[in-house]
Amino acid sequence: MEERANIERELRLLGELAPAGYFVALHIRFAAPLMTFHTYDKAWVDRYTAQAYAMRDPITAWGFSTEGAARWSEIEVPDTFGIMREAAEYGLRFGVQLAFGPISSRSIAGMARGDREFTDAERDRAARIFARMHDMTEPPENLARAQVEALRLVAAGDRHAAAAAKLGISESALKARLTSARQRLMARTTAEAIQRAKDARLL
Repeated sequence: MEERANIERELRLLGELAPAGYFVALHIRFAAPLMTFHTYDKAWVDRYTAQAYAMRDPITAWGFSTEGAARWSEIEVPDTFGIMREAAEYGLRFGVQLAFGPISSRSIAGMARGDREFTDAERDRAARIFARMHDMTEPPENLARAQVEALRLVAAGDRHAAAAAKLGISESALKARLTSARQRLMARTTAEAIQRAKDARLL
């Protein structure tokens, strides 16, 4: 799928700039991102998740209140819970935060390194990469009626043969509708397409 290949290309470019890893959340709607990708150390991700740091992270808070790109050291949001100090213990000492899009569909990313601050050129390049990712993953405003019907039946638990029978179409026609829905939603599987459609309020 061309869209997936494009996303993976941009992620590789972002990864080249972030030796200590990155976390990308694309199109956060209704408090949940439509897509996430990360290369941060698993121990830090597990700790961050277990402590529900996303609700208290000053860098994430900046991303919801501001669009653009900034070094973590430049973001003046109180770190009441010492999250950034703890992140440094996991090798995330220097970072850049990126935020693009309207608040109703905000994309936020953080990228880190352990040895030095990001240069202006690195920050600006990361911002361009992330802006492209935000644009290329813009979720559709709607799906075709045939796609919605197929996804709804599968989401309700119908097997392909049963769903096709309910719609009065062949099983191959049903599979074609599901394939087109996956492509439209940039999903690898039908289950992922169903979840993305629900997150985007398309189902």
